[in-house]
Amino acid sequence: MENLPALFSDLALILVTAGITTLLFKWLKQPVVLGYIIAGFLIGPNFEWFPVIKDQVSVETWSEIGMVFMLFGIGLEFSFKKLKKVGGTVGITALTELVTMCVVGFLLGKILGWSQMDCIFLGAMLSISSTMIIAKAFDDMKLGREKFAGNVIGELVVEDLEAVLLMVILSTLAVSKTFNGAALLGSMLKLVFFILIWFLGGIFLVPTILKWARKFMSEETLTVFSIGLCFLMVVFANLAGFSSALGAFVMGSILAETLEAEAIHRLTTPIKNLFGAIFFVSVGMMVDPRILVDYWWQILVITIVLLIFKPLSNVVGRLLAGIGLKEAMQGGFCFSQIGEFSFIIATLGLSYGVIDGFMYPIIVSVSIITTFITPYAIKLGIPTYNWVEKRIPPHLKERINNKEAGLKVKSGKHVDMKSFLVKQLKSLVIYSAIIIALMLLCFSICSLAIKYISTPWNYVISLIFTLVILSPFLWAVGFRYSMTDLTNKLMKVNRFNKMLIRVISIIRILLAWAVVYNVMRHYLNASFWNEWEVSKSVFVWLNVGFSLVFTLLLRLLSPAMNFYRRIEKRFLENLNHRQSNQVFTIPEVLQENCRLSKMTLSPDSQYSGKTIRETDFRDNFNVSVVSVERGKNNYDLPKPDFQLFPFDKITFVGNEDKLRQLMGRIESFEDNLVNEHIDGDVDMYKVQVRPDSPYCGVMLKDSDLASRYNTMVIALERDGDFILNPSPRVAFAPNDIVWFVASSANAKVLLAL
Repeated sequence: MENLPALFSDLALILVTAGITTLLFKWLKQPVVLGYIIAGFLIGPNFEWFPVIKDQVSVETWSEIGMVFMLFGIGLEFSFKKLKKVGGTVGITALTELVTMCVVGFLLGKILGWSQMDCIFLGAMLSISSTMIIAKAFDDMKLGREKFAGNVIGELVVEDLEAVLLMVILSTLAVSKTFNGAALLGSMLKLVFFILIWFLGGIFLVPTILKWARKFMSEETLTVFSIGLCFLMVVFANLAGFSSALGAFVMGSILAETLEAEAIHRLTTPIKNLFGAIFFVSVGMMVDPRILVDYWWQILVITIVLLIFKPLSNVVGRLLAGIGLKEAMQGGFCFSQIGEFSFIIATLGLSYGVIDGFMYPIIVSVSIITTFITPYAIKLGIPTYNWVEKRIPPHLKERINNKEAGLKVKSGKHVDMKSFLVKQLKSLVIYSAIIIALMLLCFSICSLAIKYISTPWNYVISLIFTLVILSPFLWAVGFRYSMTDLTNKLMKVNRFNKMLIRVISIIRILLAWAVVYNVMRHYLNASFWNEWEVSKSVFVWLNVGFSLVFTLLLRLLSPAMNFYRRIEKRFLENLNHRQSNQVFTIPEVLQENCRLSKMTLSPDSQYSGKTIRETDFRDNFNVSVVSVERGKNNYDLPKPDFQLFPFDKITFVGNEDKLRQLMGRIESFEDNLVNEHIDGDVDMYKVQVRPDSPYCGVMLKDSDLASRYNTMVIALERDGDFILNPSPRVAFAPNDIVWFVASSANAKVLLAL
């Protein structure tokens, strides 16, 4: 008999133990993530009275896959467009928390008598919250669509990016014992560059491919394709020196802009739940009771400090960012833990040998304890707000909450010189990233060709190939905004605007020329010109002249640059396709006061089967139905007499708070996957028609079987042949065997006839 690999028995042990503990925690009405951690402790190496797993390395790999799926799911629900919308708010909040916790952690380490590097690493570990824990808690507590949840997820994404930068800073400190600002700046630029390129390339390519393949897509192919894209981006992120979690999130955010986003989220959720369970079980396996005993007071002090200062700093950051007190406290209390990035930072310190070995088990223990506390801390947000709200002075309360009072109206878009300059800077950043990425790609491709066929003409062909690829974007850098109506309008305002715009135009042209010059210098270098016996000074001027001629040629080719316009149009269509697929788009001036929300009508909902007129949508919730999706049909602006059926996807427009209240009544799905048929009195019976039976010769439609006995005839057996679902005109004949469905009481009467 072939021996199974240890992974099979390990997975059986993990999943069965996790299943039992989560059932127990569901029965206790507690978050299932706590059950996973308990399961991990029971089967971990530190619990002697239970079987332990054998292949720790494989389980760690599976748990990392769980992290990938969790971040992929978060990206599907929170796109970069949403991050841009809340970017200023979450940026201020995340930065406030980061600085506060780094300082608090450093001072706490000094109080505990730790070394300088231990204190620095402790501050870094305490500053990063757990995206996995909070996301799982939101899923378990069904808070994903709450108003504060969007900002929380956005801040977690920013914190993950901060964690990447922290690891760069800490690595520099560990190696050189000094702060290297240039290395930090380089890492930041590298991070921005890769995220920008991945997002731009992904938005241009992925929705286009999915649109072409939509007619061939089934649930199976869509699942395989989307997960394949997720892991492809994970590989790219790893090659670029970033975490796999970041790559998974980026691909999720790209797919979030496609029409398939909801279907992908639904199809991948079971896979995410499976691997996510393994991740949290692996966290529980790291719990060591001996460490808790030896360092119990340090763990307790760090936990208490974390639970006080981390939520407090987050709430303060949210208030500074202009969020109201209620939402600030709801969101701030979510940040009551540390997570996976803290483990990575601790591992980094151990690998460089700059922190003491006891720090890792301490930080894991603090993480486990705070993970237990997180769901309760989230629940504590509203009661704490109610307590604080009653005790703060009225003038302070008004000052904090006046940003939420009344109608919020954003002014329409007024383009002035400041907004024009911001737009110019954004475009230059985007085009620069695209050009650099394409240059590197072309250099790599052409270097392979030159390696095998090294002739002067091969350099020229490679140069032409690269410039042709870059030309649409070089034209966009140098000349895209020099001929627009907006530019002409601003130049007519005053002489300063005119001079400034001309300076900007010259700078953009010089940037385009600099790119062309560097491309030419890359291919037409000294070795190339030596083949033609050209001196160094001459070939420099030749490169300058050729690059200048090519740049001016781009200006003359402006009317022919329709290719770039098609690229830009395709990108914008892909970026806005999901939003434009809605019935209509909420104007920016109204977005602070109302939004669209799609909900699936539950069969158990009080509105199922009712017409819109019969509902209380307008009276109690002040929302309107703008569209109903039923199967393949869409019903826009349905009339008041339109009847709502179970599983209709209804799009409402209204206030966010009212929509959230209505959602509980619309999507009132039971947690039970299987509903048992409790009334088991109905069964199938058979009876033979006797020659003296009162039903002999009577047609089925004339009998009283349905009306009197509530009986359904399923089949007749006559002369060895079966008549399935007999016609109402079929008459009962002697010796027919009648198969029927009825209650036991009615069947007893019929069997006696």
